Amino acid sequence: MVDVETPPETRKPDRTTRSAALVAAAFAVPIAILAGLLIFWRLAPAGTTDAEPATTSTAPQVVPSTPVRMAAPRLDAATTQVCLAVASQLPTAVRDLPARKVTAGPEQNAAWGEPPITLACGVTQPTMCERVDGGHPGCVPLDATMFAMNGVCWWGQDGPASDVFTTMDREVAVQVTVPGSYQQSAQWANEFSDAVVKTVKSRAKGVPTGCDQ
Repeated sequence: MVDVETPPETRKPDRTTRSAALVAAAFAVPIAILAGLLIFWRLAPAGTTDAEPATTSTAPQVVPSTPVRMAAPRLDAATTQVCLAVASQLPTAVRDLPARKVTAGPEQNAAWGEPPITLACGVTQPTMCERVDGGHPGCVPLDATMFAMNGVCWWGQDGPASDVFTTMDREVAVQVTVPGSYQQSAQWANEFSDAVVKTVKSRAKGVPTGCDQ
C-alpha cells in the first residue's frame, strides 16, 4: 500500500498583525518629518525669517519741533530783496539735516538739524584791516583764514562752541554758523555757496587777496 503524503496546510496571513504594522508606519512617517523640520528650525541661522524687517542706516535725523532762536535785525529794502532771493534757493535739507523753523526773520534766517547749523543773510559787511597790526574797529585781520569755495570767498572764524563763516566778496553778506560737533566745518558752509552765487552779486572792492576769483 502506497502512502500518500498530505500536502502541508497553507497558512493564511494574520490580518490583525498586518493592520498593526500599517498603523505603526502611518504614525512613524509624520513623526520623522516633524522631527526633521524641528532640527532644521533649530539649526537655521537667526534672522532668516521675514518677520523682522531689517533696520536701515539712513533713517532721517530726529530734530526738536521747537524753532531755532535767531535774531532778525531790520534790513533796508534792497538787502531784504536780496535775502528773500537767497532764502528761495536754500535747500529743504543739508545732507541728512532737515530744515527747521526759526524764531524770527524767516526771510533772512534759516536753520538745519540738531544742533542747528544756521544761516543769516544781511549781517554786517566785514571789511579788511588796513594794517597787519590792526586798523578800524571790527576789521578783519589781514592774516585771517579765508576759504575760496565754489566761487565764494568765506572768512572762517574758529570759536569755542561754533565756527562762523562770513562771505567777503558779496554786496550783501551771508553768515553760516556751524556747531563744533560737525567735522570739517568749512565743507558745511560750502553747502550754501551755490545759493550765494545765484542770488548775491559780487563786489569789486575790499575782497581779500586770493579770494578775488
